[in-house]
Amino acid sequence: MNPFIQRYEQLGWEFAPVYPKQCLRINNLKVDERELVKRLDSKKINLKRVPFLEQGYYARSRFSLGATPEYLLGLYALQEAVSQLPVKVLKPEGIVLDCCAAPGGKTAQIAEKAEMVVALESQSSRVPSLINNLERLGVKNALVYNVDARAFEPDFKFDKILVDAPCSGNFVTDKTWFEKQSISNFITRQKLQKEILASAFGLLSEKGELVYSTCSLEPEENEMVLQWAIDNLGAKVLPTECIGVKGLTNIFGKNLDSQIQNAKRIWPSIADTQGFFIARLKK
Repeated sequence: MNPFIQRYEQLGWEFAPVYPKQCLRINNLKVDERELVKRLDSKKINLKRVPFLEQGYYARSRFSLGATPEYLLGLYALQEAVSQLPVKVLKPEGIVLDCCAAPGGKTAQIAEKAEMVVALESQSSRVPSLINNLERLGVKNALVYNVDARAFEPDFKFDKILVDAPCSGNFVTDKTWFEKQSISNFITRQKLQKEILASAFGLLSEKGELVYSTCSLEPEENEMVLQWAIDNLGAKVLPTECIGVKGLTNIFGKNLDSQIQNAKRIWPSIADTQGFFIARLKK
């Protein structure tokens, strides 16, 4: 048996192949939801509302949904269903920090609710696509910085921060994922995730909230990062309101802090999506 599938079974999930549906998010900055649904329906685009999202729709079409006039005008974004959840959990307001922003889907989501979003992207090659996406979607309240979150030093604190951390991904979005990954890769990613989380946590106000998320299924990048944050940053894990099962508190025989069960682990078969992990943190 594939060693990763064995790991998942040890963690309590029976592996099942998953084929996620294409999903779009209606952009309320530019269009009324009912108007766009009617408009897309007239083009024979089959839409079905995603039950756990506010503006998300599963979409089927005979043509590319990334080439329609409505997409090019920024009336909707193509964004996988569960990847829309971290911002929903964050409940953005005021001035929000998005630590790992490109390609901009979550940044644009934040912009719909927040007074302003400060978007950080460490890779200069990804900044143009981030800016282009925000411009297409009509976002006017974002400041984009080509800076590593670990080196960002503003002179004020944030009440809301999103750390959608760089991660190893999962098998749902990459058919060759199993062949390319290893435990050592997860540990390497974990180091980066801890460093970004530590920097972001230092920018959080005393009453603020931070959402940590990944599209990884591996506990090294999820629950174990939370355990480190509890032990080293004094983080508290708040109840996370979205689909999924409780965060794991026993990993391969090692007991973790009980509050980690407040996080949500979204196994792919729960809603036929890619895997995801989401946690709300405060000081």
